[in-house]
Amino acid sequence: MHAIIFDVDGTLAETEEAHRAAFNRSFADAGLDWHWDQARYAELLRVAGGKERLRHYMASYHAESYGAETRTRLAADLHRVKTGHYEAIVAAGEVRLRPGIGALIEAARRDGVRLAIATTTSLPNVHALLDATLGAGSASWFETIAAGDRVPAKKPAPDIYLAALEGLGLSARECLAIEDSRNGVCAAAAAGIPVLATRSTYNAGDHMGEATRVVRSMTELGTSGTKVLAELRAIQRTAIIRTTRERVRRAAQG
Repeated sequence: MHAIIFDVDGTLAETEEAHRAAFNRSFADAGLDWHWDQARYAELLRVAGGKERLRHYMASYHAESYGAETRTRLAADLHRVKTGHYEAIVAAGEVRLRPGIGALIEAARRDGVRLAIATTTSLPNVHALLDATLGAGSASWFETIAAGDRVPAKKPAPDIYLAALEGLGLSARECLAIEDSRNGVCAAAAAGIPVLATRSTYNAGDHMGEATRVVRSMTELGTSGTKVLAELRAIQRTAIIRTTRERVRRAAQG
């Protein structure tokens, strides 16, 4: 295992409530009477990407009011304002890393394991979260940050993970992805990367069958970053062994 590729929202931190609040504030700023409660937001999270989520919401619930071009333009405007609100929420210290994440990142850096990010959230959101939780300049710890609209197809398509692999210059077999949602797990698996799934608040009930292992949080793997890192290496090895055996089996059948 030469690198760990992290998702952001729900994986590094439980950010979704901050995102939901930011969306609702952007609606109020625009004079819209929309409000996304937790149930509605959980439904909308099945659509990856903030602008995509906004367009889907308008097409599903306000199609009679907004044509396709208007939906695209309004989604971009709302998302820009929403990003500012999200950054302010994060900067105020209202979002923290999930248990065990900070210790894992520290252990990985100490042990020479490379770090990367593959996320559908925007790059400003990523930098805001990293600065607020890991400290100013911590984005430089991640060799490549594949984020936002860097690729046209969002998760569950593998594109953002393929971009991360390209940035690292590594093969899928040399990495481990950490995700919290079915969309994310499917994206990493489709890119050929072994996946550890950590269930988050909004994705607690997701089917994670493509993951090599599913846990509630990193602390389930150990009480120290060193122990968690060792467990991740074992999980990655298990995934590679399974994949190799499956290839051998298919070759024998063919």
